[in-house]
Amino acid sequence: MARNQGNQPAAGKHVVVMVATRKGAWFYHGNETRETWRCDGPHFLGHIINHVVLDPRDRRTLLAAAKTGHLGPTVFRSTDFGRTWKEAARPPAFATAADGNGRAVDHTFWLTPGHPDEADVWYAGTSPQGLFRSTDGGISWAQFSSINDDPQVRKWMGTVQDGTPDGPKLHSIIVDPRDPNHLLLAMSGGGVHESVDGGRTFRLAIDGLEVVEGMDAGDPTFHDPHCMRMCPSKPDRLYQQNHCGIYRVDRPSTRWRRIGRNMPKEVGDIGFPMVVHPRDADTAWVFPMDGTSVWPRTSPDGKPAVYGTRDGGESWQRLAGGLPASDAWWTVKRQAMTADGLDPVGLYFGTTSGELWLSRDEGARWECIAQHLPEIYAVEVAELP
Repeated sequence: MARNQGNQPAAGKHVVVMVATRKGAWFYHGNETRETWRCDGPHFLGHIINHVVLDPRDRRTLLAAAKTGHLGPTVFRSTDFGRTWKEAARPPAFATAADGNGRAVDHTFWLTPGHPDEADVWYAGTSPQGLFRSTDGGISWAQFSSINDDPQVRKWMGTVQDGTPDGPKLHSIIVDPRDPNHLLLAMSGGGVHESVDGGRTFRLAIDGLEVVEGMDAGDPTFHDPHCMRMCPSKPDRLYQQNHCGIYRVDRPSTRWRRIGRNMPKEVGDIGFPMVVHPRDADTAWVFPMDGTSVWPRTSPDGKPAVYGTRDGGESWQRLAGGLPASDAWWTVKRQAMTADGLDPVGLYFGTTSGELWLSRDEGARWECIAQHLPEIYAVEVAELP
């Protein structure tokens, strides 16, 4: 990989891959063919960066969700592609409870730009589960909707001990491109929730989703969606990678169908990330991990592979060309896999061992374009003129 340092985007059309890690953030600028890469970083060296997202509406504003050693959980903003950063004047924070027993944000986990017609609107999901909104481009944040403090929803969220190893999370915040009032989100744990009135109210969307054996599937407390995606080319189709399988739903139906049953039995359908094709709703990709009872969070048998479908999950193909054939004991987290919009689509994922992988041909062949990074938490990609 061609590497050099610097903060300025490369001249001419290019892609930029934004990598958030346990110890900072790195940006990789690639040329139009995605064959040469220039590294810009680290940013926020030593701080936990859970997500870095470029605003697609202005292609200029970057937001970074950070958990710093001194400032605590916060959000940083840049309008010059990382040359300078400024902390949010009011980061996401729960309201102070009258009895002094209110919740505290441990970290902001997920960032989502608002609807294309709502400039400067952003949404953030936190750990513990909370939904926040900014209307000034990420400078200030406020609690959004009643979902944060609804007693029934709070019960479904469970406690910190009930959540994932690094804390329960609200994630997969989706804004319907056709309607800014149509919102979806997922909670680990607490299930999938949908609003059609701009967040004033939410309804459960867990019909058909399975839970761990012995638990009550009718109780949202036991539902653990890992990553949910809406198809850009067909917004009425949603895909989901869940703690208990891979699912799809096609509206107006509200019932999820476990398409992961079609994965090879020896691999299973347990994992974290889910990626959908920008132009073909039948094409999607997942990264399975070992889903045995101890959940080691490694590739099955140490043999990592992406699996892709071209028929909406009716069949799956192993896509491992160029990936290690054995002894690769890593996995990919829920935000650490993404796709660009080029033709053919480029796929990217970052590993828990600090490697950044690229496929320029929709998964047929993979190459490592960066290694020896800290544990990778999130990977996002943008195309710039």
